[in-house]
Amino acid sequence: MLQQLDSNDRVLSQKMFLANEVQYNLFHRICESRNSRCLKTTDEQMIFAQSEGQNAWLWISKELSEDKKHKVCQELVRLLSGTALPGVSGDPAMVEHFAQVYSETNDIQYFSHMIMESYSCSKVKKPHNVRGTMHQAKKHNVETVAAFLAGFSEEAYGLSVDPDSQIPAAEEMIKAGNLYLWYIDRHPVSMANIAHRSPRHARINAVYTPSVFRKRGFASAVVTEICSVLESEGLQPMLYADLKNPDSNRVYQNIGFQEKGKVVDIKFK
Repeated sequence: MLQQLDSNDRVLSQKMFLANEVQYNLFHRICESRNSRCLKTTDEQMIFAQSEGQNAWLWISKELSEDKKHKVCQELVRLLSGTALPGVSGDPAMVEHFAQVYSETNDIQYFSHMIMESYSCSKVKKPHNVRGTMHQAKKHNVETVAAFLAGFSEEAYGLSVDPDSQIPAAEEMIKAGNLYLWYIDRHPVSMANIAHRSPRHARINAVYTPSVFRKRGFASAVVTEICSVLESEGLQPMLYADLKNPDSNRVYQNIGFQEKGKVVDIKFK
């Protein structure tokens, strides 16, 4: 039997979920959203969460038998009857099984769109001999941030984006006060953002350095400085990294981030 939950639900602090919390950190953000759909089983061994129009996220306790996992997937698919899911994200084995049940029931196909590694950092290792300083992004940085976001979108998602179209997003991120830039000689050369703070972690995203400034440790420097900010708040930094980009994964590992579980992003068609 399924029931609704919100960001304060005890299931998000219970032992079984905490074992996978970094891997499924996005649950905290989704459950805070007013327009999200968040469900759990009464035995608290399955959580489903979806922001409107986005991929659903699915967690199923690894302690469940294969038969019970299958029954949970079937029950969830029945409940979602008439709902068009763009896709589903989560532990590869778990969401692959759900995708099979969902696609067979709805006579559609599915494919793996992206595989990410989740990381957390308990002790940051600052890079040596990197020039520059970190500063919080300000209003006068809007055009630079917009250009960085356009570059990030093209590299991360393969989408060619006009920098001007990113100005509203840049303004919003700057206003939130969680976007930081690495400066060399008064010129921004790299950026990183604190996307969300949850009870035990803070998620970093939008890490980007234009190609002309790469291989100099700027991304490592800005991320480690943000980690120090978060550690002072009593939060452990975490992030997701696309496994198709070995360079960025290597950067995170070199500054102390440790692997916490893969996440597959499956799309339905």
